[in-house]
Amino acid sequence: MLARFGLLIYSVVITIVLLVWYFVGAAKHAGPSPASPKGPSAAAPAVTPAAADAAPINVYAHNLMLRKGPNFRIYVRWLRGQMSRAHRDVNPSFDDPESFFLDIKTGVLRANIGDIAHFLNTEGASNSPLKNIALSGKEDQVKLTGTLHKVIPVPIELDGAITVVPDNRIQLHVKKLSALKIPLKGLLGAFHVTVSDLFQSGSVKGIQVTGNDIFFDTQTLLPPPHIRGQLTKVHIVNPDLEEVYGKAQTDVQRVQQWRNFLRLRDGTLDLGKLTMHHVDIIMVDISKDAWFDLDLNHYQDQLVNGYTRMTPQAGLQIFMPDLDQIPAKKAAENISLEWLKHRNMPPPPDVTSSQ
Repeated sequence: MLARFGLLIYSVVITIVLLVWYFVGAAKHAGPSPASPKGPSAAAPAVTPAAADAAPINVYAHNLMLRKGPNFRIYVRWLRGQMSRAHRDVNPSFDDPESFFLDIKTGVLRANIGDIAHFLNTEGASNSPLKNIALSGKEDQVKLTGTLHKVIPVPIELDGAITVVPDNRIQLHVKKLSALKIPLKGLLGAFHVTVSDLFQSGSVKGIQVTGNDIFFDTQTLLPPPHIRGQLTKVHIVNPDLEEVYGKAQTDVQRVQQWRNFLRLRDGTLDLGKLTMHHVDIIMVDISKDAWFDLDLNHYQDQLVNGYTRMTPQAGLQIFMPDLDQIPAKKAAENISLEWLKHRNMPPPPDVTSSQ
């Protein structure tokens, strides 16, 4: 009896040992449970720099004259806003003004009314039957003269008032339209000349005529970089047309004594062969002019003829001359292979003179 009981105990122990051995081995081959906090699926997602790279670039500018193509300039008295990508996967680039928008939060911009007329004659309204455009005015009152080509060339004169409409366009409400200083009804009634004859529908991108109102979409009409923002006021301060974005008047008074500059922070920017992440650039005007003349078509010439230094935070401080102060010819600044081979030769003169 005792022998049988001992045999039973022995069999149970052997069975328990075999079961433990089986399940432990199976667990080792199966690996960690997917729900285990130590498994790969529980790891925190990796943080990629893509979001920071794609962030808009913060922009600050004071007394900046920005050339928008060969025939147009804007004068930025003060600007606070952002440089935003025009295309999702393309970095904003100084070499491609179509690659970004200037989104203005607060700012005061001006354009010379003579420049506006020249631009309309050469580019903006070149497909319009209205030629030889000239502009003048005061505050919200505008006078436009030109030659209307309809059947015969006819000199015309237009009087109107400008204002801002809710979609950030500029509205010119025509109060009087005359030809040869005689009302059109009396002289050209047979020709049925109306405001819509000045800028025919679809002939000028960015200009729309509705009844006695002409609407100008400056974002579409003017060359890049294209400017967006909440336009709150427009009026003429001779000899300029002034646009106010947001509540900028206080800012303009506060920075009146500041130097002329352009500052860029955050995001990613392409400049020539370089790409800068977490942008930290300030461009400072070293001339004594009233405006910092920056030409995006020739900005590298301004960089080459200026002085650049790096900050401890890997930012760039660039002191730049105006475009018209750049020498017509400048010797090449490449260092020669012979200079590299001889350590006792003095540094190039332009290197030592900048220190």
